Amino acid sequence: MTQTPPANAVSGDLFLRGQIVRELGAVVGPDNVSIDDADLQSEASDWSWMSKYLTHKGLRQPAADFVVRPRTTRDVEGVVRIASDYQIPVVPRGGGSGTQSGTFAPYGGIALDMTRMTDIIEIDDESLVVTAQAGIDGPVLEKSLNEKGFTLAHYPGSYHLGATIGGFIAARGSGVVSTKYGKAEDQVLQLEAVVAPGTTISTLPVPSHAAGSDLLQTFVGSEGTLGVITQVSLRIDPLPQARAFLSFSFPDIFAGIEAGRLIMTSRLRPAVIRLYDEADSKKLKDWVGTPFTGTLMVVMCDGAEELVDYETRAITTLAERASGVSLGPDVGQTWWDGKYEPYAKGKLPQPPLLYGTFDTVARFSDIPAIYRARKSAIEEQFSEYGARYTAHLSHWYPWGAMIYDRFYVDEPPADPTEAMALHDRLWDVGVTQALAHGGVLNDHHGVGLKLGRFMRPQYGAGFELMRALKNAWDPDGIMNPGKLGFGPPRNSRW
Repeated sequence: MTQTPPANAVSGDLFLRGQIVRELGAVVGPDNVSIDDADLQSEASDWSWMSKYLTHKGLRQPAADFVVRPRTTRDVEGVVRIASDYQIPVVPRGGGSGTQSGTFAPYGGIALDMTRMTDIIEIDDESLVVTAQAGIDGPVLEKSLNEKGFTLAHYPGSYHLGATIGGFIAARGSGVVSTKYGKAEDQVLQLEAVVAPGTTISTLPVPSHAAGSDLLQTFVGSEGTLGVITQVSLRIDPLPQARAFLSFSFPDIFAGIEAGRLIMTSRLRPAVIRLYDEADSKKLKDWVGTPFTGTLMVVMCDGAEELVDYETRAITTLAERASGVSLGPDVGQTWWDGKYEPYAKGKLPQPPLLYGTFDTVARFSDIPAIYRARKSAIEEQFSEYGARYTAHLSHWYPWGAMIYDRFYVDEPPADPTEAMALHDRLWDVGVTQALAHGGVLNDHHGVGLKLGRFMRPQYGAGFELMRALKNAWDPDGIMNPGKLGFGPPRNSRW
């Protein structure tokens, strides 16, 4: 039975909340603090299935108690200092484009909305480095760079969904041209972050050094659990002089994987290799207009004209050695022009459809087994639900690649508890298969709340070292608690 709290407890709680609101308002301005329920719910939501499903069912998101919108690093210092004083969790939020429930606030607290922090501090055209506040939107930064003849070359699927550069770094994000230009952790050179109880630290101005352990890469991928990233310096590149497209069909996904392996181990550097299995190739045809060829590979090379000419010839030779049949440049151009169509309104999967996106990264020697095991496990163990599995390989490395695969259940249970339980079981099976066959949990979507339970199986005894680092840097556990498997805050009443 729910009991009504004593009147003095209610009035005391309201007084304390009012006090905190006033203190936060003194730091960022009263207009930049909100306790409005609509704001709280909006800040908690992201693009995860669980968030979208709760909205679909008219259920509440796990939300914070306060929304705070800082403008400067000093603002963030002040907010974190107040949070430390009152033992209030802090949940940083960029554009809310993540898919791992990273913006959920299961323990309440402060939703720290970074989207007012949008200044471009400097474009160093001698060193090819841009420095900007962490809340700037990716396309806004890219446009400014393009006007000066440069590119950040970071084009994630969330590019038009509000993704910020701080979010890129915090979740180890990736984009469609990462095979050449790298992921966020390859592009970041320096960052500034606020750690509890409100101290700003800056990493070294360059990432390559022999001056001890690397604080930079400790923050990268930390998802707000160690501190709030407020400013970043990123490598930029000249806009490419030329761009050329190739496309191939293959007898099956495994022949395509071999072609990708030959390309990457030959140390060629195409900007894009996208390899679609039969099911994903059909979906791509409907969404983008590429021809259905069974297993489709799209390749894009860019840079100086001589380099592009050489790479396209060499890649064609290797693809044909692996039984690829050339489809010419037009298919690749069609894919490039429509690359954001799968993320357009009405095309992204939505509840009541139940779905989930794995993005396992592994060595070339392990990828075929992971694909086979996961496809078999999803479609056979969940056959009573009609579970479907599709996959493509979209980010390639000198040693391996990432499988971007999804499960779908068209008619999940109507009961929310049953539907969420089925969702978690599908994830349990899919992740277990990947880990058992040499895969790593995640390539670029991050962990968030959704995948935290897999961190210990992934890291083994190493997870305790990560937890010890978290405890040392954030002894009260207020920085984005519940994410990365780190559990709740220690003493918070919230």
